[in-house]
Formats: sequence, C-alpha cells, structure tokens
Amino acid sequence: MVPRRSYDHFCAVSRALDVVGDRWTLLVVRELSSGPRRYSDLFADLPGISTDVLAARLKDLERDGILTRRRVGPRAATAVYELTESGLGLRPVLDALSAWGAPLLGERGPTDAVRAHWFALPLGRAVAELIPEGIVTVHIGETTFHYVVTGAGISHHDGPAEDPDLELHLDLAAATEVVMGTRSLAEPAQR
Repeated sequence: MVPRRSYDHFCAVSRALDVVGDRWTLLVVRELSSGPRRYSDLFADLPGISTDVLAARLKDLERDGILTRRRVGPRAATAVYELTESGLGLRPVLDALSAWGAPLLGERGPTDAVRAHWFALPLGRAVAELIPEGIVTVHIGETTFHYVVTGAGISHHDGPAEDPDLELHLDLAAATEVVMGTRSLAEPAQR
C-alpha cells in the first residue's frame, strides 16, 4: 500500500484535507451523496476522470471509512458504492462549497460538462426556502431526484418521492438561474 501523503500539520483542516483533499475526491463524494452508485455510473458522471484515478479514489475512501462497497444483484455480481455515516457527514462541506461556488459559475463554456443532478446540492437551499419542511420532487429534463427537508437539514435522493408535498419541473436553464440567484424557484413552471 502506498503511504498517504500528509501535510503533517497538527490542524483539523489539514487532517481533513489529508483524507478528502485529493483531486476528484469530493466530486466522488458528491456523486454518492444522493445514494449508492455502481462504478460505471460514477465513471459516466465524472467526465474527465481516468479509470485509474477513480479506482484509487474509491479504494482510498473505502480505506478511510468514507464509503463502503457492497455486492448486489443476481449472484452479487455488481458492486455499488455508498457513503458511510462518516461520508454523509461531508454533506455540510459540500453544501458550503456549493453555496460558495454558485456565484463563480458564470457562463457555461463550450467544453464544460454538465449533469442535471449536479444541481441537486445548490438547488437544495432554494427548495428549503420554498418549503421549510416536507418532501419535494424535482425534475430537470430527464433527471429526477427528491429532497427531504426537516428542521435538522436537507438531503437529496435519487428518483421521485412516493408522495411529495411539491413537485417542480425545470429545464437546465431555469435550474442554472435558480442556482445563480437570478431567478426564484417559485418562478419556473410547477406542477
């Protein structure tokens, strides 16, 4: 096993970055924040990552207790990765980075990859402002996810909720405007 690189600072931020500070690591966590994913799903939704880097990040995150791998399906032929309790504890970090980064989005460049579910984190703040407690399903084009908003916080999950309190339909442009703060979530068409 390759020894872990460390800042060798006796500092909580430094120690946290020793675990999650490598390139792509927090994006892998972002992908798993809404539920379990197969390796092939992670690879497809992280354009630009190499298979070697993805495999290394998954192995490191599993070793560090951030995620777990389990076998599913017929004869347990497929593995899925999912966040542990410790990994779920990174949600506030992702929320803070998302809030800080939203104003930096600017215009989408011609080579910028985009996935509708990448908007789940920053849209969560707007959803919580719209409905302070409840369940909300959001459709962005073909992508559907839902939020559970409670007094303790907000989480998002893959797919539609069974019985949502509210259902929102957005296109990518409207979702982008909401995330960037140039449009209210109450403005787009709702059903």
